[in-house]
Amino acid sequence: MILRNGSRTPVRVVLAGARGHGRRHLENIRRLERAGLVELAGVCETRPLAAAEFAGAPVAQDADFAALLGRTGAALAVVSTPIPTHTDFAVAAAGHGVHLLLEKPPAPSFALYERIEAACRSAGVACQIGFQSLGSHALPAVRALVAEGAVGAVRGIGAAGAWVRDEAYFRRAHWTGRRRLDGADVGDGVLTNPLAHTVATALALDGTARARDVTGIDLELYRAYDIEADDTSAVRLTTARGTEIVAAVTLCAERAAEPYVMVHGTRGRITFWYKEDRVLLQRAGHGPEEITYPRTDLLGNLLDHLRDGTPLLAPVAAAGAFMRVAEAVRTAPAPVPLPAAAWREVPAAGPAGARRVVPGVDALVAAGAERLALYSELGAPWAAGSEVSPA
Repeated sequence: MILRNGSRTPVRVVLAGARGHGRRHLENIRRLERAGLVELAGVCETRPLAAAEFAGAPVAQDADFAALLGRTGAALAVVSTPIPTHTDFAVAAAGHGVHLLLEKPPAPSFALYERIEAACRSAGVACQIGFQSLGSHALPAVRALVAEGAVGAVRGIGAAGAWVRDEAYFRRAHWTGRRRLDGADVGDGVLTNPLAHTVATALALDGTARARDVTGIDLELYRAYDIEADDTSAVRLTTARGTEIVAAVTLCAERAAEPYVMVHGTRGRITFWYKEDRVLLQRAGHGPEEITYPRTDLLGNLLDHLRDGTPLLAPVAAAGAFMRVAEAVRTAPAPVPLPAAAWREVPAAGPAGARRVVPGVDALVAAGAERLALYSELGAPWAAGSEVSPA
């Protein structure tokens, strides 16, 4: 697995999916290229990039990913393509002996996730999943605080995500907001894609990585938008460690807010705003303590892993617990459409279009993380109860 590369020759990289979120990967690859760590060898896109889109010198392009891997001799691939394509791209990379940074969620179903993990393991290639929050140095810092008893015994972990998305967001691609498309699973719901980090980060703080360590799942899936998938949801997880984790999320917030994960202890709590790498420690007998931590780039971490064996921060094998949640969402009944009285439309100027807002949902999201409660338990008038997945 380790590249025997004493001269630190730049690693040849191909990027699959260079538009949309993939643009961030392209810019990051170019950053690492300027540092002499990688060389962008090719781009895979269904519609070729124009010269101005390369963020640097143009490189080889091919809509056939396997062919691009073969002609470039790349050692590493970054895959930022639609969710339903992840499995085929990952398996193709493994088949070529190419290491992989694969965007989250890894796959639309647990079976396809297992196929990816098995292909990478059999080929002896490294696969990092793009849960960027897992690169935050705040994670081990919070775990250390918990281990030393800074907030007493852990009572549970809450997570909150209140985001704003407009109609244009759900029109940006044919698979957006879908559960299935052309007979294939997609899984583009709020819990499994836009705010998947709330779940993944909470599981990471608990030290729960394997699928078998999630022992219970209760789901409440709702939608205000006219889509197939959920846009306002809550989940309660029970882990083998005995931890109760509750995440409450929405794309229909009154006001956009930074998502966070909160560790509740018997003598205090720790709040981690994972996009900001910011931690607030509140405990009995002490004033509040806040610190912002650095973050390790996941592609840089993957390169370090390949060169000197540095442990991966988000390896595919550690995504099993998250994929148990994704599978529960996939197999649950369709999200409950909220009645028209439960949401209102807010007009917007320009091409974005209107957006739908669920009045009071911001407070419900915060209360869910604070009280470790689902929407129905908080008395939301539109909440109809939970779908329970057996352990």
